[in-house]
Amino acid sequence: MLKTIILSTVIALTAGPALAESPKSGGRVNVVVQPEPPGLMLGLVQNGPTQMVAGNIYEGLLHYAPDLSPQPQLAESWTVSDDATTYTFNLVKDAVWHDGTPFTSADVVFSVDTFLRETHARLRASLVHVESITAPDDHTVVFQLKQPFGPFLGIFEVGTMPMIPKHIYDGTKYADNPANNTPIGTGPYKFVEWQKGSHILLAKNEDYYVEGKPHIDEIYYHVIPDAASRSVAYETGKVDVLPGGSVENFDVPRLTALENTCVTDAGWEFFGPLSWLWINTRSAPMDDSRFRQAIMYAMDREFAKDVLWNGLGKVATGPASSATRFYDNNVNIYDHNPEKAKQLLAEMDYDGTPIRLLPLPYGETWQRWGEAVKQNLEEVGIPVETVATDVAGWNQKISEWDFDLAFTYLYQYGDPALGVSRTYISSNIAKGTPWNNVSGYTDDGVDKLFADAAIAPSDGERQVLYTEVQQKIVDDVPVAWLLELGFPTIYRCDIKDLVTTAIGLNDGFRDAWLDR
Repeated sequence: MLKTIILSTVIALTAGPALAESPKSGGRVNVVVQPEPPGLMLGLVQNGPTQMVAGNIYEGLLHYAPDLSPQPQLAESWTVSDDATTYTFNLVKDAVWHDGTPFTSADVVFSVDTFLRETHARLRASLVHVESITAPDDHTVVFQLKQPFGPFLGIFEVGTMPMIPKHIYDGTKYADNPANNTPIGTGPYKFVEWQKGSHILLAKNEDYYVEGKPHIDEIYYHVIPDAASRSVAYETGKVDVLPGGSVENFDVPRLTALENTCVTDAGWEFFGPLSWLWINTRSAPMDDSRFRQAIMYAMDREFAKDVLWNGLGKVATGPASSATRFYDNNVNIYDHNPEKAKQLLAEMDYDGTPIRLLPLPYGETWQRWGEAVKQNLEEVGIPVETVATDVAGWNQKISEWDFDLAFTYLYQYGDPALGVSRTYISSNIAKGTPWNNVSGYTDDGVDKLFADAAIAPSDGERQVLYTEVQQKIVDDVPVAWLLELGFPTIYRCDIKDLVTTAIGLNDGFRDAWLDR
C-alpha cells in the first residue's frame, strides 16, 4: 500500500508565502552577485554565488516552502510506500531543456545515479541509502532505498540535486564539456551571456512549463568587486537587489533606511549557514586535539559577531546550527579564554611552529575577520602567516588540502544527515572538492553515530544519537566553529514576491515581478 501525495500544478504555483493576485509582466531586475562565481554548471560547482545564479537556470524535482515542506517542481506528485523505502515521482509532462529537448525520466536517472554520484560529494553522502533508481516510463522515476532514511524528501532541491541534461553530458568528460560555459537547464531563465568581470545576463524562458511564469524579462547580475561600490550602486539605482552578504555589514543600517527599500532575512531556512575554520588535522600541530581546542579558546567570537558582523547571527556552539533539527547545546562551550589556550599549548609542548591561515575572499568583512583571528592566535603564541587568494584559488587550495587553517561557511540543509555529517565522516574524505571532509578528521565512533542516527526509526532515537555525536565532535574540535551567519537581503520594495521559498534568491525569480 502507498501513502500518496498528489500535488497539482495549481499548488505548485502558489507554494510558500501567498503570491500577489495580479502580477505584472516585463522589465529587468539588476542584482549584485558577489563574488563572481567560479562557474555556473551547478552539478560541478557549489559555491554560494554559483547556486544563487544557476538556481534560476537549473531545477530540482522539488522545491521547499519556508517551513521546509516539499513542494512540486519537475515532479508534480509523488508516492511513498508504507515501509518508507520506495519513492515514486511523477514528472511534469511538458518540461523541455533550454535547447528544446524534452525533459524525461532518463535525465533524472542519469543526473542522480551517474553524474551527481561522481561530482556531488554532499549528495553522494545521502545516496548511500539508495539501492536503485529506475525509470518505468518517460515520466516516472522510482527510488528504492536500502532502508528508511528520515530526511530523504529533503534532498531534491536545485542545489542538492540539480537535473542535468543527459543528451549533453552522457559519455563526456564532465569537467571539460563546453556546455559548462553555456549552462542548459529547465528553469525559468535561460543563460544569455557572461562577460567576466562585468555581468551575467539571464533571459526569460518563453517555453517554461509553468503557465504565465516567469514574469520578469531579464535578470542582470552585476559583478562589482569593491564593497563600497556595491553599496553606491544600490544608492544610485544601478542595482535593485543586494543579496545577503553582498555588502559589508556596517553598511546595512544605512542602506535599509533608504526610500523604497525593503529588507528580509527570510530565504535562508533551508541553509542555516554555519561558518568555521577548516583545520588540516593531517599534520602537526593541527593533529593534536589540544592545539585545536586552544584555537577555540583563543578566538574572540563575540567580538566577531558584534563588531565585524554588526550584531548579525549567533556564536556557534558546535557542528550543528541552532536552526537545524536535533541541535543540542549541551556541549563544552568554548568561551574567549586566552589563558586556557596558552595552558593547552604549554601542555602539548607546542614549539611555535607557524601556521598558514587562508581567509575567505568574499569581501572586506571576511578579510577583517581573518585579521582578527590572526591577532587572537598570535596573542596566545601561535604565529600566523596569512595566505591571500581569489575565489578560484581558494577552491583549489581547499580541494587539494593545501592549508593549515581556512575560513569557510557551509549550509546545513535542515537535517544533520544532509548538511552536517558530510563534514565529519571519514568516507567523505576525498581530494577535489572544498565541500566534504577536507579537514581529514577520522573517528570510527563518529562515523557509526552519524550512520545510525540517519536511519533510526524515530526522532527521539535520532536525537539521542545526534546529541552524543555533537558532544564528541565538540571535544575533538576537527574544525573551529565561528558563527551562525545572518544574511539580510536588501531590495526595492516594488519587486514583489522575491523571496517565496526556503532558498530565497537561489530560485526566487520564478515568482518575482516588478510593480512598476
